[in-house]
Amino acid sequence: MTDETWGEICADLEKSIGKNNFVTWISPLKFDRLQDRVARFHVPTTFVGNWVERHFSDQILDHLTRVGVDVERLEFSVRSDKGRQTTARHAQPAPKPATAIGGDLPGAPLDGRFTFDSFVVGKPNELAHAAARRVAEAGPVTFNPLFLYGGVGLGKTHLMHAIAWELRESSPQLRVVYLSAEQFMYRFVQALRERDTIGFKELYRSVDVLMVDDVQFIAGKDSTQDEFFHTFNALVDQNKQIIISADRAPGEIKDLEDRIKSRLQCGLVVDLHPTDYELRLGILQQKVDLYRVQYPGLAISDGVLEFLAHRITTNVRVLEGALTRLFAFSSLVGREITLELAQDCLADILRSSERKVSVEDIQRKVSEHYNIRLADMLGPRRQRTLARPRQIAMYLAKKLTTSSLPDIGRRFGGRDHTTVMHAVKRVEELRSSDAQIAEDVEMLRRTLEG
Repeated sequence: MTDETWGEICADLEKSIGKNNFVTWISPLKFDRLQDRVARFHVPTTFVGNWVERHFSDQILDHLTRVGVDVERLEFSVRSDKGRQTTARHAQPAPKPATAIGGDLPGAPLDGRFTFDSFVVGKPNELAHAAARRVAEAGPVTFNPLFLYGGVGLGKTHLMHAIAWELRESSPQLRVVYLSAEQFMYRFVQALRERDTIGFKELYRSVDVLMVDDVQFIAGKDSTQDEFFHTFNALVDQNKQIIISADRAPGEIKDLEDRIKSRLQCGLVVDLHPTDYELRLGILQQKVDLYRVQYPGLAISDGVLEFLAHRITTNVRVLEGALTRLFAFSSLVGREITLELAQDCLADILRSSERKVSVEDIQRKVSEHYNIRLADMLGPRRQRTLARPRQIAMYLAKKLTTSSLPDIGRRFGGRDHTTVMHAVKRVEELRSSDAQIAEDVEMLRRTLEG
């Protein structure tokens, strides 16, 4: 196989997997040779090779076969002249001190617990984790910014801290700043008060990596938004990496300027979905392994972790807090952690963690079910492919939450309460006459309440 053949295959791959996937994962591959029916490629890092092997090897093999290449499998290796090869780390690192990153740059403290090694990967956060690892490799900037969004306790801040720690360890020469949007605003206001805006601009526009957490905080704050916009543009123009997090997608942040929304959407936008049962169980199992180092000899009965993973679904922080309380209580009283002890010790957490469906949960689940963008469902467009899911989401919001009709209308793009009334009535009619609608509504209800 020649480089020209591989170039033709790349052109076809870009069409089939999309430009973003191609630029991020396929473009870095360098064809080496075909030997003994094995196509060998050089990759910039082991992580990229592992990701391509897991997610794109079948498609690459299929394209190779189509053009007549006699190939059985793919092999990826890191060039020896690119520096040391990245290897997986199995041991849990010692906690790092919570300190600012970036030398004399005024960043926020980093939490030593929040590393990639301590981040449990599951289906809801797999893409976000992969994108964060890719940025942490400090290679060529392929998507800018990386925008992570999701609800409280789903791992956004954990991933941002993990990126910062990894960059600090592997590329100490980089000027990396991590801070919250609130801190960015506070420091900008301080610079205005001290008449040192030039110093502020020079500082934040000279970094190699800028990480801003909870960017929704600057929405509605005009001067801060203006400075953030110009800082963002200056860094992008210099090909510097920007990593942003928020509690919702850029297009859904109210009072955020359109020009900022547009800039934030031009990179890779990744949603951290609510945790599923398997991910929660994995997190608990990892924490148990760590706690057993602190509390040797403590015993936990079968079924306790499964019970907690099933019952505590709000967010990871609550889940970890519950386990911490259990181990502390068991250590103090010298008792095995049984299901009965867990129910008694965590009675208040279990009560408050009983499944409460929110309008946002319903909107997200309905948009996923019908494979439409959440922003489109909440927007003004009226075509049937959007209007019907929107009506079903309004119906479920009325039936499964305590929100009023005006409140539901506001959450669906500022619609009037009469629109919600019409949607509820229409879906009730369709449930009687359309078996598919009835099935969809029932399945969504069970999923949301489960």
